[in-house]
Amino acid sequence: MPWIVASLISAFFLGCYDLCTKHAVRDNAVLPVLFLANLCSTVIWLGLMALHAGAPALLPAALTVAPLTWAQHGLMLAKSALVAVAWVCSYFAVKHLPVSISSPIRATIPVWTFIGALVLLAERPTTMETLGIVTTLAAFVELSFAGAKEGIHFHRNKWIGYLLAGTILAALAGLFDKFLLGRAGFTPSTLQAWFSIYLALLFLPLAIGWKMRWWPRHTFEWRWSVVAVSLTLLIGDYVYFNALRDPHALISVVSSLRRGSALVAFAGGVLLFKEGNARRKIPAVIGVLLGIALTLA
Repeated sequence: MPWIVASLISAFFLGCYDLCTKHAVRDNAVLPVLFLANLCSTVIWLGLMALHAGAPALLPAALTVAPLTWAQHGLMLAKSALVAVAWVCSYFAVKHLPVSISSPIRATIPVWTFIGALVLLAERPTTMETLGIVTTLAAFVELSFAGAKEGIHFHRNKWIGYLLAGTILAALAGLFDKFLLGRAGFTPSTLQAWFSIYLALLFLPLAIGWKMRWWPRHTFEWRWSVVAVSLTLLIGDYVYFNALRDPHALISVVSSLRRGSALVAFAGGVLLFKEGNARRKIPAVIGVLLGIALTLA
């Protein structure tokens, strides 16, 4: 599969993932959704691992999960813990915000990743990269004006703060992924399988606490979108990881194309969830994508 096509497929499924997440957590308890969605991913990968153990000839090499050392398990646990905190922040925010606002903000992960590289790796931005960051920030301001029309004030809405925290943590996880897939030598299937397993284990105590009513909580309603959250993320991430493995793939282009998921989620938010003020948000969405493209150019 050509890497550009793979990137576009990943973007489509990532946009579907945003829409499924919104459907799953809207007027619903967040923690059970997080646990059950990741449990679905874990069951799928445990099934594939069992198949490989019992009949290795039946499983394609691309889906084989390699054994890990204790040190490698530690790396997987660290990645899972980072993503767990990011997802808790993001899922609660998505529950309370229109997806036509939350998805463009989440789409800025590559920009925050780039800023993280500036801070952590002491890199210096080019003129185009600086222009991209400025464009993205300007789009944020425009999106905040559009959100104000719906009573969502960015400077004092705590869910915007949660979403920004989750987005920045996800960007740090992206930097970690580059290390794991590159220097640490993990394969996409091994990374995704053990990440899913550890993530389900980390969410298990939260799910138990919710079930035992250790804190005030909302009721949970089972929805088909809980499974869809798991499947769309598994497919989107797996295709994305394999696109990066193509020797001809340009990571800047892959990352930029993948952020096209914001267009899928934005359109779905307007058409499926009947979110208003769409025309006012369109320039901000385009600005976010333009800023990303300039940053990664």
